[in-house]
Amino acid sequence: MTYQLTALYHHPEDVDAFDRYYDGTHVPLASTLPGLRSYTVSRPDPDADGKQAPYRLVAVLTWDSAEAFHAAVSSAEGQATLADLANFAGAGVDMCTGTSDAVV
Repeated sequence: MTYQLTALYHHPEDVDAFDRYYDGTHVPLASTLPGLRSYTVSRPDPDADGKQAPYRLVAVLTWDSAEAFHAAVSSAEGQATLADLANFAGAGVDMCTGTSDAVV
């Protein structure tokens, strides 16, 4: 069992600027979080009817335990990563955390 943070980013006004900033600045910053075991990013496609997905980007970050996660977000790197959200996530981001089990 691991512990994960899922970040669901709302659609920004300027998608290209959002993607450039996220990929070029936020990913390198978040990648320094202590104890981080994995970090995946997806950009959901429209559904079969062409309807836009509810989020522009979904990021999943994983740690070995809740304690490791809390230590990471309390660290200087964690505080800098959280503070960076104000630089590009103006459309909003929903975050949820919890334990994670591999099913397959």
